[in-house]
Parts: sequence; structure tokens; C-alpha cells
Amino acid sequence: MFNRAVSQMEIHMPHVALLSSPGLGHIIPVIELGKRLVLQHNLKLTILVVASQTSEAEDQLMKSVMSDKLCDIVEVAVPDISDLIDANDGIVTRLRVMMRQVCPSLRSVLCSLRPSVLIVDIFGFEALSIAEELKIPKFIYVASHAWFTSLLIYTTVLDRQVQGQYVDQEEPFQIPGCSPVRPEDVFDPMLDRNTREYQEYLRVAFGMLKSDGLLLNSWEDVQHKDLESLRDPDLLGGILKVPVYGIGPLVRPAESNSQDSNRNLFDWLDKQSFESVIFVSFGSGGTLSFEQTTEVAWGLELSQQRFIWVTRPPTAGRADSAFFSTGDGGSQQSDRDDHHPSNFLPEGFLSRTKNIGVVVQQWAPQAALLSHPSVGGFLSHCGWNSTLESLTNGVPMIAWPLYAEQRMNATLLEEELGVAVRPKVLPTKKVVERDETATMVKQIMKLNNNPIRDRARLIQHSALKALSEAGSSFIALSQLAQQCQKCPNQ
Repeated sequence: MFNRAVSQMEIHMPHVALLSSPGLGHIIPVIELGKRLVLQHNLKLTILVVASQTSEAEDQLMKSVMSDKLCDIVEVAVPDISDLIDANDGIVTRLRVMMRQVCPSLRSVLCSLRPSVLIVDIFGFEALSIAEELKIPKFIYVASHAWFTSLLIYTTVLDRQVQGQYVDQEEPFQIPGCSPVRPEDVFDPMLDRNTREYQEYLRVAFGMLKSDGLLLNSWEDVQHKDLESLRDPDLLGGILKVPVYGIGPLVRPAESNSQDSNRNLFDWLDKQSFESVIFVSFGSGGTLSFEQTTEVAWGLELSQQRFIWVTRPPTAGRADSAFFSTGDGGSQQSDRDDHHPSNFLPEGFLSRTKNIGVVVQQWAPQAALLSHPSVGGFLSHCGWNSTLESLTNGVPMIAWPLYAEQRMNATLLEEELGVAVRPKVLPTKKVVERDETATMVKQIMKLNNNPIRDRARLIQHSALKALSEAGSSFIALSQLAQQCQKCPNQ
């Protein structure tokens, strides 16, 4: 447990408890929300992090927050769940089991804290019943976008309406007030309705309806239609009856590039031309097959574009197989001999590309890299945190979805926002060959007369405007903070 001294003034502040599921992808947006509640709205904050075994990167992140003396962070340990899950269980099932099993410990913590308000992420919805017991307002923070949220909630209707498997349907799913969703773009748990993963996902969808309001990591200018569909009582079958706040884009600040482990990387980047480097990373949980890794390598080499590539050893298993085993932020694991890129990249690739590219093992300071003026493109798995980090820096993308809701994110980026290109066939269905990869790299890295790059800059300006004091997201979070200010200390 991390803790700090509490000032006399804080005793009289409304106390917000923020609950995060395991994993950097969940902890980062929760912490960024917490920072804004403290710094901009003068609320007292405790962040509750559910973790079975925190990684080095997670520990560093939490210690950084504590060193700023912004809040308390409490780690809530997960009991052994090995007897409750199978080896083939997916991310949603594992997270749901963890969050369910931690409820007794969480109840004890919350009863001790007696917060004024409880905010949970989507996998922690069962903690809302504890808030009911304590008679405090309760909100769900969806660290994703409005279109995602609409499909998630509307699955409670689709589950009754759709016969057979979602992926076998011939027509897109019509979500009232939103863009249709193609069957191939549904979330991973919807790929097979006969699994435990789908049942757990459906429980999450119903759990979304139990809050007093939803906070979304998106903003009005880019998703006004989808946000309004969530707010309209006549849409979504009238099933959502609570306020919806677009408070994004909340992203982590750029990491310091002065650390010894990153100095060589940034020294190289500082010497490159403006927007001449493409950054390649598949997130903290994404992995590629050996064949796909080989094709990506050849594609980068054929493009002759300067690059930074964060590599991970290929796998023959699921694309999300690294989700619960990575995010070490440069631990000893990344130094193991069998993880060295020379063991899985094409023979001679490292020597042939040494003048145009840098290959990094396992982890790199992504936020700092995307904010660097020499980086002009991002080949990404389209996780929403990574997507927002790219959008807020005006960096166009190659959308390469692997798992979870990333296929939907890729469609949003290419077809609605116009800031990305993507392979003709989903990477999870077919290996993307080297020539196509090289073509996409050249397309987004073109500096002049490039509508994708121009659109990315417009979205960046829109994001900055939303977060400004007169912006829609600042106003939305202020409205939430005002509700919290009215809640008495328990």
C-alpha cells in the first residue's frame, strides 16, 4: 500500500475513490482522470488499484503519482484465482474473475475510507453495490469512446434480437443514433456466443446500466453523434437513463527522455528530420506470429522510411497472449537472450537497417516518442490509450487491430475520423504482406498534400480545445466535480 500524510484542509474536501482493474491500459486513464479531479477541481482522491502482481512499469507509475503528493494509492490484492480460470480464458474473463473475487477486500477498504463518491472502470461494476450500501453516488469511467460504449450497452438488446453467431450475420448491426457496426468489427467476446467470455462480457453490458452516470474518454467535437445517442432517452431502446459526460482525451504526459536507458534512443531521434520517423508498436499486450513479424520487418525495410520498432518475440498463440505478462518497462525479462530481436527478425535485417531504424526490445517511452517532432507516423494495434496519444500529438496512423475492441477503433480512425489507413484484410484473418505494409508506410509518411496528415492535425487542435477551460470536456468534468462537491463526507 502507498500512502501519504493528509492535510487538515483535505479532511473537509469531498473524497473521491477511483477504482482501476489490473493492467497499464486501465491504470493509466484512471490516474489521468484522478489528476484532473485533484488539480483542476480541488477534490481529495484515493485510487484503488486491483493487482494480482504489479509490473515494474505499474509500480513506477504509481510511485510517480505518490511523489507528486496528489493522492493516496491503495493496492487491493487479488486472491489466488488459478482454480477459477482456464488456460484458454480470454482477457475479459480473467479481469471479471479478478474483480469479482476482490469484492470482499474492496468492501473493507471502502468502508474504512468512507468516500463521498465512487468511480469505477467498466470491469469493476460489481463495486457499485458497495456504493449503494454506503449510500454514495457511483459512476462508471469508460476509458474508451462513445461508439464502443453504445455497442457495449446495446448488446443487451442484440443478445435477444440476433439469432446465431454475430460474426455470421450478413448485415451490419444497427445501433440507434450511431454508425452501424460490421459483424467483423465486433468485440472479441462477441466472436463466439457459446463461450464463458461472452457471458462475462454480457454481464459487463448489464452492469453499465447500474451507475448514476458514465464518464467517457472521448470528446464532443469528434463524437457528438454517438454521445447524443447515449444521452437520448428514446435511443438505445431507452435502456440508459443516466447522464453521459465526454471528458477526454485524457492521456498520460510524455515520459522523461533523460533516463540513461532511453538516452541513445532520443539522441538518435534528435538527429532525424521533422516528421520523418514512423513509430511501430503493438502495445503492452499485443503479439504477432513469426510469419507476420517477418513481413513487418521486410515492409519497413522496403519502405526505406526511418523507424523505431518496439519488438516482442513472436507467438503461435493468441494475439493478446502478452496482456498479463508484459508492461515490465525494461525489467530483466526484456534482456533475456531468447528475446533479442536477432533471434526472430529476418537474417541481416538489423545490419541492413542500422542507418535508418532503431529496434527496441519489449518497451519504449511511447508518449514521449509520439510527442517528438521527428515522429510523423504510428503503426499501432489501436488500443484506445495509444490512439489518444497519437491523436493528441497530430500523428497519423496505420491501424493494425489485434484484439478486444481494436477492430472497431480501426474503423473509427479510418472511416469516420480520416486519420489512418489500414490493411485490406484484418491482420487477425490474414498475414499482411511486406509490399502492402511498405505502401501504407509511404502513404501516411508523405509530408505534403497528405489529407490524412492534415486531418490528424485538425483532430489534435480539436482535442486541445476540448480540454481547455472553455472546452466541452473541461466543462463536462466540471459538472461532475460540482456534483461531487455537493456530496457530504461520509
